[in-house]
Amino acid sequence: MVDHDAVTHVASLARVNLDDEEVEQFAAQFDNILSYFETLDSVPEVESDEELENVFRPDEVCDGLTQEEALQNAPETEDGYFEGPTVS
Repeated sequence: MVDHDAVTHVASLARVNLDDEEVEQFAAQFDNILSYFETLDSVPEVESDEELENVFRPDEVCDGLTQEEALQNAPETEDGYFEGPTVS
């Protein structure tokens, strides 16, 4: 189990100030994350002499969005293009 001191140490390394309630919340979340790693550790490894097969689907050409459809939710457009902030 992740204790109070471990969470405050990590928070200090990240220069994050946490109150006691947040420390307890993060300790519980860290415990959950570590339990996921334990689950992953229990997954058997693939033997190197086993035959692997491609699990990707083949590429298929399909119709894309029209320019009008692509721009319909854009906050700002100009002359049929997305408009973004000026970069200096």
